[in-house]
Amino acid sequence: MTSVRICLLFVAVFLQTVTLDAQEMTHLFGSEDAPRRLVIRSTTDTDVFAGVVEAFLAERPGVSVLYEQWGSNDLYELTLKDCRSGRTGADVVISSGVHQMVKLVNDACAAKYQSPLTRALPQALRWRDELWGITREPAVIVYNRAGVPPVDVPRTRFDLLDLLRPADTPYAGKVATYDIEASGLGYLFAFVDSQEATTFGALLESFGRTGADATCCSAEIIEGVATGKYLLAYNVLGSYAEGLARADDRIGIVLPQDYTLVLSRTLMIPKQAGNMADARAFLDFLLSQQGRTELRQALLIAPGLDGDSADAGEGISETALRPIGLSPSLLVALDRQKRDQFIRLWRGAFPGP
Repeated sequence: MTSVRICLLFVAVFLQTVTLDAQEMTHLFGSEDAPRRLVIRSTTDTDVFAGVVEAFLAERPGVSVLYEQWGSNDLYELTLKDCRSGRTGADVVISSGVHQMVKLVNDACAAKYQSPLTRALPQALRWRDELWGITREPAVIVYNRAGVPPVDVPRTRFDLLDLLRPADTPYAGKVATYDIEASGLGYLFAFVDSQEATTFGALLESFGRTGADATCCSAEIIEGVATGKYLLAYNVLGSYAEGLARADDRIGIVLPQDYTLVLSRTLMIPKQAGNMADARAFLDFLLSQQGRTELRQALLIAPGLDGDSADAGEGISETALRPIGLSPSLLVALDRQKRDQFIRLWRGAFPGP
């Protein structure tokens, strides 16, 4: 995608997007008069996913796509309400809140589908023929190149702890991460961290002691790193970080060498979808070679994380990758008692205003 196309895309999104509330934006791709319309609700930024949708429509004459961008928590609640009421809403739901999507499938909100392309997915990326992982995105550490000396760039969580340990650390008040109450993705990353890493408790204590900032959104966090508001950001979605870093050399990216979480955004076709045929066609398109190429160009499949390359990324071995697989074990993250306990633990470090 050329820089001219990127600029035009941002202008088009700005002019044609209608803001409905703080969490939702809509954009129509294709003709207003198309005989069939596919409604996609997604947590993926509209401008990031635009090329993918346009490539799909090029293969489907007579179809338009109404694309709604939502925050993960709101998308989960809306999809659950549609499911319980039997109301026709989205034809396709795509979310980075993978645990929430597993819960929706467990609550019998999804339609089953099989095709040669879905059957070819690894078992960890498909569940009950109702939920499919379509992207490969690492959780990364982002840093300000001017504000963080090369010797300080944290390559592991232990390095990050060392930076935050001194009483006079220059990184006090200069670290950001997701607010796990505002971001379903942030909650998922933090919860998996708590089960994966012996460093989680120490990191949480260090974040609280040094006044780290917890905020909602990838773009906001990464832009804060670029401007120097933050010097470091932890567990940021690598696809967004890479996209902004390509246009802004102030941004540096690290895949942690102790382990790197890998997210696959999941797609679900609601059982009450009004356009089931095009929803299935869209899923198959995303899983096809052409669709995967479009997802790579959108940076939603990171180099070395799609099975087509042995290179898992600069400075990290394949054994350090920790994919978040689709399984009932993710339901633990939404168990009410465990969630309440986890939120209380989090608030101890990030008490808020």
